[in-house]
Amino acid sequence: MYGWIWRHLPGNAWVKALLSLLLVLMVVYVLFQYVFPWAEPLLPFNDVTVDGQ
Repeated sequence: MYGWIWRHLPGNAWVKALLSLLLVLMVVYVLFQYVFPWAEPLLPFNDVTVDGQ
């Protein structure tokens, strides 16, 4: 998959590296802004089973 992305990016190696970095940053942004807030109520992080005694 990464090879396919690398081959389809335009430019030389430096331009491809910069575009790859921008793609990674864009994916991280979308995950933190949209996916993780949507999924957080569905995950059992706040289901604590330890007594408060």
